[in-house]
Order: sequence, then C-alpha cells, then structure tokens
Amino acid sequence: MNKLYPLKFNPVFKEKIWGGERIRTRMGLDFSPLPNCGEAWVLSGVKSSTTRVSNGFLKGNDLNELLEVFMDDLVGEKAFETDRKEFPILIKFIDANDYLSIQVHPDDELAARRRIGHGKSEMWYILDADPEAILFSGFNREMDRSTYLRYFEQKRLKEILNVEKVVAGDAFYIPAGRIHALGPGILLAEIQQTSDTTYRIYDWDRVDSGGNSRELHTDLALDAIDFTRAESYRSEYRKISDKTVTMVDSPYFTANVLDLEKSAEKDYTYRDSFIIYLCVSGGSEIRYGKEKIPLSLGEAMLIPAEMESVTLVPKPFCTILEVYLP
Repeated sequence: MNKLYPLKFNPVFKEKIWGGERIRTRMGLDFSPLPNCGEAWVLSGVKSSTTRVSNGFLKGNDLNELLEVFMDDLVGEKAFETDRKEFPILIKFIDANDYLSIQVHPDDELAARRRIGHGKSEMWYILDADPEAILFSGFNREMDRSTYLRYFEQKRLKEILNVEKVVAGDAFYIPAGRIHALGPGILLAEIQQTSDTTYRIYDWDRVDSGGNSRELHTDLALDAIDFTRAESYRSEYRKISDKTVTMVDSPYFTANVLDLEKSAEKDYTYRDSFIIYLCVSGGSEIRYGKEKIPLSLGEAMLIPAEMESVTLVPKPFCTILEVYLP
C-alpha cells in the first residue's frame, strides 16, 4: 500500500438564502456557480456532502473512503476506536450576507437519544467583517426555560440575546446548546463536530423567492438549549508572530493559529491525531521529505496521523489555523 501524504480536497458549495459572493471573490474559491453561496465545505465527512481528494494518487477518493481503507493511520487510534465510519471534524467557510436564523445545536447526549449521530459544538474564526457587524451568542442575562418562552412567544427573542461586535481575527467557541446567530457582513471559518443538525428557532420572518418560509424547529430546540449565562462569549487569545497560539481547547477539537513570516517545523510524533491546516491569509508551502505542496488562501489540508513531521513555509507570509483532536 502506498504511504499517505498531505491531502487536499475539492470543496462542496452550499447555496443559502442568506449567502453572498465573498467565498468566490474574497476567498478565491471561484468555481462555485451558486448566486448566493453561503458555505464552502472544504473538509467534510458528512455523508451527503463528503469532500474528495484533489491531489496525489488518492485523487477522487472521498474522505470516508480513506477512513475505511487507512483507518487509524489516517485519524489516529483513539478517533478510529470511537468512530470507524465518519471523519470527526467538519471545516467550512461561511459568508453571511444577511442574518442567519437564530438557532441551536444538540449535544452528544441529546443527539444519541434522537438517533441523529453526533452533537454539534463549533467555533468561529472571523476572516472579514463589515463595520459594525455583529453576531449573537448566548444570553445577555440570567435565563431559565419559562422566561425564555415568554420572550419567544412575545416575539422579543432578540432582546435577551448577547450581542458581540466583531472584527477580523475574533474567535468564538459555541458549545452545543448555546443559542446563536450571525449578522450580515461577516465572512468566517467554522470548525465543528461532524454534524449537520441545526434547530432553527426564529428566521426573521423572511420568505424565499417563492414566498415560502423555512422550516422552524422550535419544539426540538427547546430541549437542546443551555440556559446558562457565560461570563464571556469570546475566545480570548493574542497572535504572536511565528508562534503557535491556542484559541480554543475543547473536548472535541483544539484550534490554534499560526501567524508565520518564517518557516516552522512541526513535530507530531507523539500526537495521536490527524492535523488539519486551514489557510485564512496569505499562502504557504507544506514540505515533507523532498515533497512540496502549496496551500493557498481558502484551502484545507489534512496531515494524516501516521505522518510525524512537516515544515510550513510562508510565501511570503500566511495565517494558518491548526486543528486536531485533543
């Protein structure tokens, strides 16, 4: 069997009622024909939208096929023991040209009870934001089920949501159960558990071109919501040039940011996990042995678990998100 190598993938594009054009114009992922491209799934094991390899001898194979063949050599021993059929992390870009629905995702326990696979905890890394752009994350006051229902039934839900102004470089961890929504004018990278379960609570009373409203899941959402108010909803960190800085360290994934102006050697000998690189600024080259693979803005690269080291070479600078299992 040929040895694994750093893998790149063809994105899967998603049209959304709230989508725009920046995935094509800003990210350079210019092969989407969708007029309102809201999402580009650049690394996905979701069965209906699995990404396929775009480089090397494995070109054309989808991500879950690789998992079936290469097993723990691809994802690591612990991940393979936990889930042998589905890659555990989903990476996407989101372009919010309008408000996303106010929504919530189930946790692993609720998802298991409802037999819908995994829960969905996620994080957002802001790439671009219009002046005064906002998002909603969590509640702005102490909350309980009955108070929430009162505001919901009075169509005053927005009044109790925590509002955050955002700029490029901001990061937010959104654990399963936290109510949230994006406002317009935001382009971001999303890192999440592999799940496509979203419970829409409120969709701003909008309709599509046919005059139809999107389905809401208000009753399903009610048991998923965590009413706890957090002290802070931001993931506080500070970029340091040519250093690996942790933004989110959760039970489901660790996400670091590398702001590089010089080469960085990465040793993963003792890490029982694959590594994902996501280029969010500039460009770079990934070197291993005598091989060199470019990594451009908007691209994701999967470093298989069996690979022990690589070198990141900025061209001439880059910002890369580094993601792996804890």
